[in-house]
Amino acid sequence: MRLRTRLLHTLAATLIVMTAMVTVGLTAPADAAFAITIRPVFATLGIDVDVKLGAMHLHLAWSAIPPTPSSTKPAGPLF
Repeated sequence: MRLRTRLLHTLAATLIVMTAMVTVGLTAPADAAFAITIRPVFATLGIDVDVKLGAMHLHLAWSAIPPTPSSTKPAGPLF
């Protein structure tokens, strides 16, 4: 089997497995061993994604509005 064909088969198998994992994770109950939760955050036009796999918990937050500094003044000495 040529290397290119083997790489394409590996890529296709990886895409199928990842699609299955995301589907199972999105439809699983929150207290399951593997769960994916996606919540919209309307205040910042973003999303929060939580991935739980056993005892491991991963969190990803994305916002369309970048955080801005509280002041437009340049930082200077405090006194």
